[in-house]
Amino acid sequence: MKIRKGDEVIVIAGKDKGATGKVLRVLPREQRVVVEGVNLVTKHIKADQARPGKQTGRVTVEAPLHVSNVALVEDGKPVRVGYRINEDGTKVRISRRTGKEI
Repeated sequence: MKIRKGDEVIVIAGKDKGATGKVLRVLPREQRVVVEGVNLVTKHIKADQARPGKQTGRVTVEAPLHVSNVALVEDGKPVRVGYRINEDGTKVRISRRTGKEI
C-alpha cells in the first residue's frame, strides 16, 4: 500500500470529502485506513465488555475508509504516489506532482 501510518491524507470521496487527517492505522488485507477525526461512528459498549479504565456507553470512534477514497497531501493538495529506486538500492516513495521524496 502506498499510504502508511502517520501520513497526512485528504478524503477524496464519501461523506467526509475534503477532510484531512493523520493515518492512525493501516489495514492492508482489507485495503483500508483509519484516519484521525474522519468517518466517525457511534459504538455502544457495555460495561462488562470494556476493559478496566475504558469508556463505556455511547462512544464515538473512527471507522476504516477504503484506501482508494483517500490521497496523500502535499502543500495542501492531493498527490499521487510513485516509487523510485535510489542508487544505493533503497526504494523510496515520491510525489507524482513534484517528484520530491515523501
